[in-house]
Amino acid sequence: MAPWLTALIVFLPMLIEARRSARNESALRARGGIDPEDDVYPLMRIAYPAAFVAMIAEGLARGGAGTAGLVAGAVVFVLAKAIKYWAIAALGERWTFRVIVVPGAPLVRTGPYRFLRHPNYVGVIGEIVGVALLTGAIVTGPIAALGFGVLLIKRIAVEERALRRAALAQGRRVDAILREN
Repeated sequence: MAPWLTALIVFLPMLIEARRSARNESALRARGGIDPEDDVYPLMRIAYPAAFVAMIAEGLARGGAGTAGLVAGAVVFVLAKAIKYWAIAALGERWTFRVIVVPGAPLVRTGPYRFLRHPNYVGVIGEIVGVALLTGAIVTGPIAALGFGVLLIKRIAVEERALRRAALAQGRRVDAILREN
């Protein structure tokens, strides 16, 4: 696959998602949304697009993936986007690139959140794996998936703490919140 086409497939949706995220961030803050101070978002906002740039560059340098890699990568990428967009639809205006918690807002339990605690992040890792396969990025692909996976583990911890704090601020017991999830 041509590197420019891969870049278009990766970065056009990313730009659209960034606009939606910014719009949702404003709405959440207007409703009293709070950002945790310890979020890893500043690293994620660099690492996420950089991972795709590195994989596309490696694919270009290596001559791209074979047919099997192209097909497998396309399937994984499309499935990952489907999971991610299902999560975005379930979260509605609560979906952002940042962790913003509105005190008193209930947890989302619809869509993929009925089955997974963090389906958006499953989709994100799937996007990285899909592009690694699609481009034939045998070095930068695994590095990107593992590196971003570490950031997501830290991000999940930030998110969980923020949700617990919001629950405590509402006077709800932490053990009850954990049982709900």
